[in-house]
Amino acid sequence: MSDKKTSELPVLFALFNEISIIEQLSRALFEGRLPKGVLVSHFAVLNHLSKRSEGQTPLAIARAFQVPKTTLSHTLSLLEKRGWIVMNPNPFDKRSKLVDLTEAGRAFRNDAINSLVPDMAAMTLHLKLRDIETVLPQLVEIRTYLDSARDDLQG
Repeated sequence: MSDKKTSELPVLFALFNEISIIEQLSRALFEGRLPKGVLVSHFAVLNHLSKRSEGQTPLAIARAFQVPKTTLSHTLSLLEKRGWIVMNPNPFDKRSKLVDLTEAGRAFRNDAINSLVPDMAAMTLHLKLRDIETVLPQLVEIRTYLDSARDDLQG
């Protein structure tokens, strides 16, 4: 590895360290606003499905979140019991199912987001929206790169 690449490691490590801490703190904040027994991972699946016009197979969702299918199956079971998703036979592959968001699931997702409004409003007293708008494209670029290179980076 070249000296230039080695000298960039502390900056990259610091970036990912900050992102990790932000993720931990924001997860704790959000889970504090969610009903008892509902985790950010549950919300994340609902949020993922809200962006899809068609159902997703459990395997496709597990791949998107990079979790074992067995872990996702537990989450889907909980979401289904709450009436936030439905699992229907896959018309293209009778061996699998398609997961769809219900109207109740969409309403819960929207309510969960709205529960953060006071926290976000408080945050705007300390952070400049203009600065966030400036850094957001770079964060999207990092996420896009990591997502596209996911298999290559994991070996």
